[in-house]
Amino acid sequence: MKKTNITIGAVILIFLLAMMTVSIFYTPYPVTQMNIKERFSPPSLKHFFGTDNFGRDILSRVMSGSQTAFFVGALAVFIGLVFGVLIGALSGYIGGIFDEITMRIMDAMLAFPGILFALMFVAIFGVGIKNTITAIGIMSIPSFARVTRSSYLQHKEFEYVKSAKAKGASPLRIIFFHILPNVTSPIIVSSTLGFARAVLSEAGLSYLGLGVQPPYPSWGRMLNESQVFISIAPWYAIAPGIFITLLVLGFNFLGDGLQDLESLK
Repeated sequence: MKKTNITIGAVILIFLLAMMTVSIFYTPYPVTQMNIKERFSPPSLKHFFGTDNFGRDILSRVMSGSQTAFFVGALAVFIGLVFGVLIGALSGYIGGIFDEITMRIMDAMLAFPGILFALMFVAIFGVGIKNTITAIGIMSIPSFARVTRSSYLQHKEFEYVKSAKAKGASPLRIIFFHILPNVTSPIIVSSTLGFARAVLSEAGLSYLGLGVQPPYPSWGRMLNESQVFISIAPWYAIAPGIFITLLVLGFNFLGDGLQDLESLK
């Protein structure tokens, strides 16, 4: 079952990554090309996913939107990963009052609904892809910090760490060169699940009109634009909805499979 989850997740993500790669060099139609005569055309051989209210090819926009999903997700997870691992590593290794204060701050961030924080951040600093990435990245920090801290609390008592201390290794060297390479597995699992959350957050912000702005295609924004026409052009909403679901499922399957393998160690 564990290998099955990993296989399913990997197949889905390879397919979506391939689609994203192809979209960089080729889409069936220009992403922003309008053709009012063909607006609301149903799915056909000419327009595989149909067209939207401006006559734009939905397949082309879905393909291009995959770039946004992967780009925002990857950078947001990178921000959360770098700062979360740094905070969690220092907190877990140093312990004491530093650990207590740091974790209370992380708990406060976790208690605050992430989407509300993102809405507040974007409302203050403005809409756009940069602020969307920053907001989602900050939302991701506490989860990475907690996972990393937990691993460091265990490993700092292991013999190899005591041996490094006895040989005179500095705390920073022990933190980053001795312990970190041994706690990468739970961090990788957390990254895959964090990517799924980042994609959903980006889609949610874009759906509300506070995320990625035109002319950049976004699956969440496509859902927002399609809701008015759901009765006359349901394919407009179905296509981006399916791909959001696939991307989230792919990372969740992969993350769950890796998590199960990690629990067996």
